[in-house]
Amino acid sequence: MEAISTSMTITADHLRRQVIVPTLQYLGEWSPDAECALLKVALSSRTASGADSAGEQIEGLGLFGVTSNEHRDVWDRYLAFRPEIAAKVRGLASQRSFLSNPDNELQTNLGYSAAIAWVLRQRQLDRGASDLKGSGWSTQAVAQA
Repeated sequence: MEAISTSMTITADHLRRQVIVPTLQYLGEWSPDAECALLKVALSSRTASGADSAGEQIEGLGLFGVTSNEHRDVWDRYLAFRPEIAAKVRGLASQRSFLSNPDNELQTNLGYSAAIAWVLRQRQLDRGASDLKGSGWSTQAVAQA
C-alpha cells in the first residue's frame, strides 16, 4: 500500500482563483484591488498575532486569521445593521453548523471565512484609519492592503 502524505499546501494563486474571486463576486464586491487586498489579508494573517485585553496571545481562526471576538463583533455591531450583506454572508455558511458553532465556519468554510475577512476590512475602512489602532490582525492587513 502506498503511503499518503500528511502535508498539503494551498498556493496563493489557488486561494485567489478558487476562493477569493468567487466570494467577492458573490458579494458583488469584486475588483482587482479588492482581490489583491483580501489576498494580502490572508497572507498577512499567517504572520500576524495579537493579544487580548489581558495581554494573552490570541490566534485567529482559519486562513484569514479572524478571531472569535472579531467574528462575533462584526455580526453584532456591523452586519446586524446591514441586512443585505448579512444575508449574503449568512448564505455562505453551513445551514446547521453555523447555528451550533459559528466560529467553526472560519476554519472549515473558506468562502464564509473570506467573506467575514472582507466585511471586517470594509468595516474598518468605513470607520477610517484613525479607528484602526489596537484592532489586531486587521490593522496590519488594512495597512498593507
